[in-house]
Amino acid sequence: MTTVSYTSLPNRGVLFIEGEDRLEFLQGLISNDVKKITQNDAIYAAFLTPQGKFLCDFFIIQSGEGLLLDIESDALASFKKKLTMYKLRSKVTIKDVSEDYSVLAAFGGSIEQTGVFKDPRLDAAGYRAILGKGTVIVGANEVSFDAYDLHRIKLGLPDGSRDMSIEKSILLENGFDELNGVDWNKGCYMGQELTARTKYRALIKKRLFPVAIDGDLPEPGTEILLGEKVIGEIHSGIGSHALATLKLDALEKELTAGNAKVTASKPQWMVIPE
Repeated sequence: MTTVSYTSLPNRGVLFIEGEDRLEFLQGLISNDVKKITQNDAIYAAFLTPQGKFLCDFFIIQSGEGLLLDIESDALASFKKKLTMYKLRSKVTIKDVSEDYSVLAAFGGSIEQTGVFKDPRLDAAGYRAILGKGTVIVGANEVSFDAYDLHRIKLGLPDGSRDMSIEKSILLENGFDELNGVDWNKGCYMGQELTARTKYRALIKKRLFPVAIDGDLPEPGTEILLGEKVIGEIHSGIGSHALATLKLDALEKELTAGNAKVTASKPQWMVIPE
């Protein structure tokens, strides 16, 4: 029998959005289609600058007559402020309910529990959960945040601003197409023009890759070198694994960061046009 592991995600907060205009309001602002949201099915999406640069990402699940958003704690206040600015006359209420909920992640097996949903990015990622404070995932073993973080990093999944630079990163460099974070048929949203252009004109020159570290784990922001040429940057990491933004031609090359050797790999889910 497969053992399911879960952990609390202390770097996440929760927003609650309700009101009769909630879906129409969000539809014009975020990268994914809110019509896909149900009581059991979440979406993964991002909020961008008008120029198409990353501001924050989140998961959205239905909760009664409203929506719960699992979002990076450091991004929550700014995102809430922007939503409030854009809502104008929309019949929408936006509340920070982080004190009432915990955000959890689970992996390694199957779960059926209210408030627990499949991670919409990737089957191998496991599950996410937005549960009342103190609630656990039934039948699962609690593990450290580091154990989940290593699982995530090996899969090549970004974790908000830990791996994507605010107002600099673009979605398709960070796997949002393959990871179900963009809907190409939903119509206009903030930052859509650049996102579409990078896809249809094949403008992606770098990607976020999992990398193996031989040596001391470099600090986030450490430059990655091919010889003396800077070709990337280290992001979140743990032990001998990290995520790094790298130019596409850096795969299978001898790379260094600080005093460590860096070896990049392409996740199975990633699609790189020839």
